[in-house]
Amino acid sequence: MMSFEMNDRKKIGLGLTGFGVFFSFLGMILMFDKGLLAMGNILFVSGVSLTIGLKSTMQFFMKRQNYKGTISFGAGFFFVVIGWPILGMMLETYGFFVLFSGFWPTLAVFAQKIPVLGWIIQQPYIRSFFDKYRGKRVPV
Repeated sequence: MMSFEMNDRKKIGLGLTGFGVFFSFLGMILMFDKGLLAMGNILFVSGVSLTIGLKSTMQFFMKRQNYKGTISFGAGFFFVVIGWPILGMMLETYGFFVLFSGFWPTLAVFAQKIPVLGWIIQQPYIRSFFDKYRGKRVPV
């Protein structure tokens, strides 16, 4: 049975993941600063590893259907580190969407429960967009 309590390791992992996203965003805003982007990538990956556990992280990235996303995310990280941040971030963005495409329906359900955002998402045009992709993995 899985444990959903929030222990200190998960809190630290969520904090590192948040800082990783923040530093990556800041690196893109500041003209693709490779130092901030590399730091954001390291913090993001270490935060995900701490949040869900090392074994679960390895299983997630090594699934057969996630190979394409894992390889492009890793190649993007490599290109950021060696000094080609624009190409690296393009590859990482593609890898991120491939890896986490299965989570979009869950994110949509969560977003519908947020007070103001939920009302916006419930509008017919936007809801039809979410319903079109509900329960499907986006092919890439």
